[in-house]
Amino acid sequence: MTVLEEPKLIPDHKAFLTVNVKWVRHWNEHLFSFAVDRPSSLRFRSGEFIMIGLPGENDDPKPVMRAYSIASPSYSDELEFLSIKVQDGPLTGRLQAIQPGDQLYMGKKPTGTLVCDALLGGERLWLLSTGTGLAPFLSLARDPEVYERFNQIIVVHGVRRVNDLAFREELGARLADDPLIGDQAQEQFHYIPTVTREEFETKGRITDLIADGRLFAPPVTGPAQFDPETDRVMLCGSTAMIRETAQMLEGLGMTEGSNANPGQFVIERAFVD
Repeated sequence: MTVLEEPKLIPDHKAFLTVNVKWVRHWNEHLFSFAVDRPSSLRFRSGEFIMIGLPGENDDPKPVMRAYSIASPSYSDELEFLSIKVQDGPLTGRLQAIQPGDQLYMGKKPTGTLVCDALLGGERLWLLSTGTGLAPFLSLARDPEVYERFNQIIVVHGVRRVNDLAFREELGARLADDPLIGDQAQEQFHYIPTVTREEFETKGRITDLIADGRLFAPPVTGPAQFDPETDRVMLCGSTAMIRETAQMLEGLGMTEGSNANPGQFVIERAFVD
């Protein structure tokens, strides 16, 4: 007989919302996804992040909170997140053990720069990510507004190992099962996974794929390099990837955008050292 654990409930906190965990999915030993019920009062733009956390331990009244990109599109009834597992991490060491029915703290105000509002209009939208930096691009790639603004949406996901390619099946199928953008995605969406430490169909760092032109190969159409006039780029992931790619984009004359002043590329600086 299976003994079900009682949900782990937490005390209310005036600074944060309390949300219930809906489901948890473990991809491998150091990567997992989870979703929580969306509070009726919460509004956000696809690509934004929000604070997630748990009560402090050892009589510490201060909750442990970290910024997490919302992987769900802005219309979703649930909020999905993608997280690494750090065994001794102040938050993820405990967060990786959550179960459906448990409660978490969540901030009240989403924010971020990985949003369409921070970019000028264009033809191709490049969503370049490493590791859990994929999360905000899962949100954007499932938002109908993105398909209205750009002719092609290209998600690039760089990881070390093949089993780190979270959502590989869904993205590889070009989001065919999505009820809102499935038909558009079949025509406009491209997924380019790349692996650095194991043999795979595409191997190398994202900057390698840019340098040798593999990033622009069919089925992607258009110039075999970034075109400042028509290409728009979002960057999320490792500090090294973001720094090197941003320098390259600036070298092409592309300018970084913000909510107040849209540009040709954007960086989520909340996750950059």
